[in-house]
Amino acid sequence: MGTNHILEVTDITQQFRSGDQKLTVLDQINFSVEEGTTCAIVGPSGSGKTTLLGLCAGLDRPTDGKINLNQIDLGPLTEDQRAQVRNKHVGFVFQTFQLVPTLTALENVMVPLELRGTNPKEVEHDARELLTEVGLGDRLQHYPAQLSGGEQQRVAIARAFINRPKILFADEPTGNLDSETGHTIEELLFDLNRISGTTLVLVTHDHSLAEQCQRIIHLKNGRIHSDERNEPSETEAINQ
Repeated sequence: MGTNHILEVTDITQQFRSGDQKLTVLDQINFSVEEGTTCAIVGPSGSGKTTLLGLCAGLDRPTDGKINLNQIDLGPLTEDQRAQVRNKHVGFVFQTFQLVPTLTALENVMVPLELRGTNPKEVEHDARELLTEVGLGDRLQHYPAQLSGGEQQRVAIARAFINRPKILFADEPTGNLDSETGHTIEELLFDLNRISGTTLVLVTHDHSLAEQCQRIIHLKNGRIHSDERNEPSETEAINQ
């Protein structure tokens, strides 16, 4: 049976200028991710994890190399075209939540579909449903400042899922949360992955979170140091 790769990263190099010198953040990165799977990218600070995640999601362009996202070559696309690809196929969860402070939880979740021009009543229905799914059915009209960190992250996850993405990128999704709240967010991400079949690619310093993924890519000094496959735990195997 053929394997469907939703993400293909080929010979990616990313360099930045620092004065007269070129700083190589990523050096000849190659990997692909199968549809519906979970993958963690780990490594020490400065190893290029967040840079790589942003490139994979089309948030930035690599200095060299090629990224195929859901069979689309991101290279030739304009900024607007890449934004359209993200809106149609990608969800992104940031460590710092990135919610709009002047919008309610409900309005924040509605934004991606409103940008797509979807029927407003349909958008609101879907947003309400998702916020209820993540346990915030009674927080719809609250503004970000009125929500705890864990609640804000759940709003961010609901927003990332509103467009039913093929792939979800998460950058340190539990990094700013206490361990109990972080565990709740972890469960939510893996539940949504299992139920919706959404591919999950996350960057994390949390070893226990990485271990829950089917695959762990270790970055070191801008290169892939190792690429490990995890056997699902007994609990995961029962749930699947």
